[in-house]
Amino acid sequence: MNKRLIILGIIILLTCVVIKLLWAGVKNIKVDDFHPAAVMFVVDSSASNQAKLPAQKKFLKQICAQLDPEDQIKIIKVSQDAYIIYEGTPQNTSGITKSMEAFTQYAPNDTGTAYGEGLKKALSYALSMKKSGYVPAVVVIGDLENEGATGKQIDWNTLPQNIKNVQKYAPDLALMFLYAHPQKLDMVKEKLNYIMGEDKLIVSPEQNVDKSLRKFINAIGR
Repeated sequence: MNKRLIILGIIILLTCVVIKLLWAGVKNIKVDDFHPAAVMFVVDSSASNQAKLPAQKKFLKQICAQLDPEDQIKIIKVSQDAYIIYEGTPQNTSGITKSMEAFTQYAPNDTGTAYGEGLKKALSYALSMKKSGYVPAVVVIGDLENEGATGKQIDWNTLPQNIKNVQKYAPDLALMFLYAHPQKLDMVKEKLNYIMGEDKLIVSPEQNVDKSLRKFINAIGR
């Protein structure tokens, strides 16, 4: 009888120790705090960018494939004017494809590049999406060439301050510029790197865009 009691006591003691260790382990597990992202794409569909546009649209969909169903995207077409052509889930591949096919077709008269207006809209949407609980990001896809009306182009002297103003309310803002010539991207780094930092500002010419995708996913906290 005493032997059985001793064995039972040992079993109970070991069970308590195991339970205590398991409880301590569970308490130390950190659950990732998932925050959905809102990605604003600014896509150049002007005549001068048409040759590279098919590859650019394909890569846009690659980015979307890496996002979560809870995320949201907006696609802003940039040519002589800038306006939104799609908003919704990044998983709606059919809807994204139809929107871009319908509104980014070649138009000989669309020689302007309203990047300034497009970025202004994208940053405004970034603020509104941040207020709704999303991690905001802006992805600019195109050659960054200045064409057409000067007032619609990017003012590189005022853009840094505009981004600072957005960061007051959205400090987790991420920016990515893709497919422009390295000279253009170097200017982007000079103007914005001290504001955004290496982790939140990603630039890449067409030769290295695949490697930029992982950096972007990290930049939005994934």
